[in-house]
Amino acid sequence: MAESMTGYGVEARDIEEAHITIEMKSVNHRFLDIKVNLPHPWSFLEEKIKKIIKNYFYRGRIEVYVIIDNDYFIKKTLMTDWNLMDQYVNQYKLAKERYGLTGDLSVSSLSSIPELFKIQEVENQPSELFDYILETTERVCQQVQDSRSIEGEYLKKDIKNRVNSVHNMLLLIKESRPQVIKDYQARIYDRIKEYTSYAIKLDDQQLHQEISLLAEKGDISEELTRLESHISHFNETIDSDKPVGRKLDFIIQEMHREINTIGSKSTDNEISRRAIEIKSEIEKVKEQIQNIE
Repeated sequence: MAESMTGYGVEARDIEEAHITIEMKSVNHRFLDIKVNLPHPWSFLEEKIKKIIKNYFYRGRIEVYVIIDNDYFIKKTLMTDWNLMDQYVNQYKLAKERYGLTGDLSVSSLSSIPELFKIQEVENQPSELFDYILETTERVCQQVQDSRSIEGEYLKKDIKNRVNSVHNMLLLIKESRPQVIKDYQARIYDRIKEYTSYAIKLDDQQLHQEISLLAEKGDISEELTRLESHISHFNETIDSDKPVGRKLDFIIQEMHREINTIGSKSTDNEISRRAIEIKSEIEKVKEQIQNIE
């Protein structure tokens, strides 16, 4: 299942006098990393939301935002400390009598004493709101998953085209190998004859054995076979209906290792050029795989 790790989903609704929005964003990450942003009164829903998300995704950084545009669910109430106020009034009366003071204690004087009045927030948490947040999280997860799947199909198509290009270049290298080996042996033979023609008489059988040994040092047949096997494995894996990102990343590393060896062992300019082209395509595929779940 070549599903991208990049996706987006959002849903909004009015509940009573509040406008509630649930937004979810998904980006690349090696593992599953979930961050839930909830208004403080509903932070207890965080684990339930995370549990829902884990049912949908295996990798990616998932950010969820629960936004309430109205403070309807948090009521502010003015609280008065009557016991403390009684003490203030009584002490005021005693002070007037003791010191013969004049004047009355006004309401404005009392309101200037911060300890007498407090604004308290009272949470209004209807169960309808909880149900909505959890149900909407499910729907938004589905939106994100759908968008990830759509982008994943584009990624999959591009990746398969690149891997197919790698395979075609690999076939060209394999087709040219017999002639490359003959040409390489001929070059070795000519060079040996050039340096020994005036010194000793060569034994043709021994000479051919030495040439064969030198040619084997540049033999890339095993690397070509393994690379072709990795390509086949890659194509099978990317068509799987399970999360494949990590597995594809491992296979592409093996492909990269084989083409590096082919490039270093090659004795032919054309094969070396094609090895560089294959390496370039493999590196592009590796970049694309980083976005696959």
